[in-house]
Amino acid sequence: MKIPAIEQKMIEQGLVDIQKLDSNIKVELKYSTTDNFVGKDVYGDLNRAYLQPEMARRLVKANALIRKKHPDYTLLVYDAARPNSVQYALWDALDNLKIPAKNKKMYVADPKIGSNHNFGCAVDLTVVDGKGKPLDMGTKYDFFGPLAYPRSEQEMLEKGKLTQQQISNRQILRTAMNQAGFKTNTTEWWHFDGMSKAQARAKYGMIK
Repeated sequence: MKIPAIEQKMIEQGLVDIQKLDSNIKVELKYSTTDNFVGKDVYGDLNRAYLQPEMARRLVKANALIRKKHPDYTLLVYDAARPNSVQYALWDALDNLKIPAKNKKMYVADPKIGSNHNFGCAVDLTVVDGKGKPLDMGTKYDFFGPLAYPRSEQEMLEKGKLTQQQISNRQILRTAMNQAGFKTNTTEWWHFDGMSKAQARAKYGMIK
């Protein structure tokens, strides 16, 4: 089976296919589908999730922590390592959504600087049940607005916009990811960083 060029590049940069470390982890790269905020497939041939080896090992640990507490549950990865060329496509797509230039960084990292995804040190994911159905997190993936912000959960609960169950579901994901060494993003319940962007740049360099 021929490996797509986009994957070959990542393998050459030392990244690993996370399912080779843990085949229980499920992968559905949203940017390889049209089910994303851009409404188009920006990954093309990329269907497998890659991360830096250290990050992939942490993800395996997070999955084990979830499965220990909830044997039916498993992680479902929506996005992992992302070439910088794709970052430009996402950045430009915000213009079609009429996002003002000054607000674009709230949703997509400036491609000139790069996102932690561009270094293979960030992962977007959720938790699925035994039937493969994602837990109800209160919003879908890539929802723009306070309803998706971990920092606004209590406020959203008090306003009746999020339920305690939805917050508990997020906490299942967050607790496992934090214990495995990932940091929570304050505005996206699904996004976790393995290190700061400065550390990632210095240690790994950007995936073009």
